[in-house]
Amino acid sequence: MADLECPTVMNNIITFLSSLLQRVAESNDLNPLFHPQKISAFHGLTRPTISIQSYLERIFKYANCSPSCYVVAYVYLDRFTQQQPALSINSFNVHRLLITGVMVAAKFMDDLYYNNAFYAKVGGISTTEMNFLEVDFLFGLGFQLNVNPTTFHTYFSHLQREMLLIQPPLDHHNLNLSPSSSTSSSPSSSYKSISTKLLHYEDDHQQHQEVAAV
Repeated sequence: MADLECPTVMNNIITFLSSLLQRVAESNDLNPLFHPQKISAFHGLTRPTISIQSYLERIFKYANCSPSCYVVAYVYLDRFTQQQPALSINSFNVHRLLITGVMVAAKFMDDLYYNNAFYAKVGGISTTEMNFLEVDFLFGLGFQLNVNPTTFHTYFSHLQREMLLIQPPLDHHNLNLSPSSSTSSSPSSSYKSISTKLLHYEDDHQQHQEVAAV
């Protein structure tokens, strides 16, 4: 997708995706009774000191995967939480889920990608743990890695809509950016997503199909 090749668009994607994940994690941290959680391989003993946005920016800086991988990782994380309802995204597991999701997306989407040892170094974990998380993530997804164009567009458009909501009217065309566009129009890093859940598009879409079939 051409829009994703623009640095400003990617900066916005990183900002909004990290903000969304932070909001979801904080919501689940504060409401453990409403979001039953189980301890998994993705849970750390303590909350990482690095913010979700800084962590995602670090992945983006060093992973060198195609821009589409971040949208696909978003799909995977949403798909994972639907398949594993007892494993809610929270402050103890979001970083490991994120590095694993991006790595799996890069392996599925890109012809060239770094190995697990490199992603482990970027993510601040051991290679052994990275290997284990990858396997756990794949089984959690039920090995459903394919993302069709409709699903990709839906998740990307969801992030685009959030971007448009806070941009001034004069910046409305930043989503169709030219290489000369200034990065000064990027959203403030202090932006907070108002959403407390991931998109769940596929889950809702499947329910609509089942109702229609009846």
